[in-house]
Amino acid sequence: MTRSYTILAISGSLRARSSNTEVLRAVAAVAPDNVTVPLYDGLADLPHFNPDLDQPGAIAPPSVVRLRAMVGAADAVLISSPEYAHGVPGSLKNALDWLVSGSEIPYKPVGLLNVSSRSMHAHASLAETLKTMSTVVVPEASITVALDGRRLDAEAISATPELADALRSVVRALIGAVDTSGRRSWEVGVS
Repeated sequence: MTRSYTILAISGSLRARSSNTEVLRAVAAVAPDNVTVPLYDGLADLPHFNPDLDQPGAIAPPSVVRLRAMVGAADAVLISSPEYAHGVPGSLKNALDWLVSGSEIPYKPVGLLNVSSRSMHAHASLAETLKTMSTVVVPEASITVALDGRRLDAEAISATPELADALRSVVRALIGAVDTSGRRSWEVGVS
């Protein structure tokens, strides 16, 4: 029996036709049948991070509970983010802030996609933030998919052989990281 995997896709862009979102949709299209790639669509619904709402005994907002549940249920996470003013978009950083104190993301394999060869600051900053959060940033799953202004949708991306092959490699690298590390570390709280 073939094992199934879930890779949660998170776009750092709120734009409706974002290239970052389209590349994640393309990942879902090229993934093998035993890999599910749900797209997290609640970035805009998250309230600004407030430590007062993230203390023991506090009741987290429903949108935060949903984010944490989706991250917790995934075997790995794949993030595609634009770069704004040499940094990570505030909405994505806000989502990560809501995950810092939880047990859902530590030791989880994470891949980072970048759709512009000109954007490097946000990618490095995001990798540093995720390493600080005790995730396992997988180098082979952290690549630039150089769309460089080409407005390709998911169908066009997945139909372009070199782009589809690169995305399949990302999926294989994340699955390999899950299989190598095993889910046991985050399922049982081993640190």
